[in-house]
Amino acid sequence: MTAITSRSPKSKTIAAWLAFLFGSLGLHRLYLFGIKDIGFWLTPLPTAAGLVGLARFYNIGQDDLLAWILIPVFGICIAVACGTAIFYALMAPARWQAKYNPGHDLDDTHPSGLTNWLSVMVVVCALMIGAVALMSSLVMSFQAYFESQVEAARAISQ
Repeated sequence: MTAITSRSPKSKTIAAWLAFLFGSLGLHRLYLFGIKDIGFWLTPLPTAAGLVGLARFYNIGQDDLLAWILIPVFGICIAVACGTAIFYALMAPARWQAKYNPGHDLDDTHPSGLTNWLSVMVVVCALMIGAVALMSSLVMSFQAYFESQVEAARAISQ
């Protein structure tokens, strides 16, 4: 089987691991779509905002409202990256080849679209890390909301 295009077929396993490890930076999009992909350029922005929130939380402390807003953004970016890794790893081979290797004459049994043990490992890791990131983000958001409500109630009662 020869490839119709000059670029090599995109591997589902590599894309899943890139999404898991560097998904919040958009490297999986760079791998799949190239340097001209707008998603690759926009993905790091909310991640950077979340990292600013973490830095503010570390430097200023937990009284910083902006840090309480930005830290959940970082957690959601991590959770979305993990969800993307799971999505890629569990995608059916025929759908993978049709969507990400359209210029190649590849069937369902080509190794680039098959699910292997590395794909299963990324699913397990992404489920663990993604769940922790999502739950932590929700906890931080709810804690900030309820603390602001308590402060508002105190201000009203005085």
